Amino acid sequence: MRPSPPLPWLQAMHDEYNALLRNKTWTLTSLPPGAKPVGCKWLFKNKYNVDGSLQRHKARLVAQGFTQIAGYDYNETYSPVVKPSTIRVVLLYVVTSAWPTHQIDVNNAFLNGDLQEDVYMKQPPGFEFASPNLVCKLQKSLYGLK
Repeated sequence: MRPSPPLPWLQAMHDEYNALLRNKTWTLTSLPPGAKPVGCKWLFKNKYNVDGSLQRHKARLVAQGFTQIAGYDYNETYSPVVKPSTIRVVLLYVVTSAWPTHQIDVNNAFLNGDLQEDVYMKQPPGFEFASPNLVCKLQKSLYGLK
């Protein structure tokens, strides 16, 4: 039996899990014959304020994409990230136009694209609410997938 995480981390896990459900990241289904589910795990990180005080606990569910097979589980890899040159151009316009700037931290920024392939993942550790024989058929990409 796995020890349960301390209460602040448990709350962070629940927040992330509920956000994934709201975003319809997966549907629970039976594993088709011949399919192999990828695993997943929780990653934990403390977020701090500018003064160094603890702002919040952040839990992220990450798929273990290293078990995926090229041509079977995925055909290409893609990561939607902003290029540094784009950020510099935007900041150039901000400075030259004397626009006000603000920094924000978004709790759940879903940049997760819709999946074209059928990818199955084991249920998140600690959140196996349905039958343990069911797996998550991913509708959207998760961190860690190829």
